[in-house]
Amino acid sequence: MSISNPKKIFVNDKMQKGYSYFLTEPIGKNFAPDFKPELSPKEMLELGVFGGIYMRDCVKEFPSDWTKKAKFAKGKTREEELNYFKINASQPLSVWRKKGWINEVHDPRGWFQWYCRYYFGRRVSGYDEIQIKRWKAFTRHIGQIKKNCVQTDFSCRPKQRQALLHWAYDSRKI
Repeated sequence: MSISNPKKIFVNDKMQKGYSYFLTEPIGKNFAPDFKPELSPKEMLELGVFGGIYMRDCVKEFPSDWTKKAKFAKGKTREEELNYFKINASQPLSVWRKKGWINEVHDPRGWFQWYCRYYFGRRVSGYDEIQIKRWKAFTRHIGQIKKNCVQTDFSCRPKQRQALLHWAYDSRKI
């Protein structure tokens, strides 16, 4: 059920000025049928993703409980020890831009920003389908872990496991 009186969200952070969007769906509800993330943005931030540098300047955009237990870096640089698997599994934003994976209008920070806003209730026809397709393509990493690792051996392929956490797959269960 869509929200009958959508709330408008205004964004003014380091990477996006003057952007706004509407929350047209209830938080965490009414996802596309083929989009079944295993972790919420809140859970991902609590587990430790992106070396703790993601979203620190835009926490006011989202519900405050998402960041109460989030693992955020204290300084300006990524702290890989904050990641669940204690390894850096991120590519620089410049790589994402070069490959055309960033939509500068809607989500200049990339997939996780899209996911946070989608989970929060924003929908963007056409664009959401592209991001969901990218999410589904990431399952190839699950297959590689299952093929090459004993179940829950976190020392096996930790970079892939961390990357899966970045895409809302709970790699602790693989």
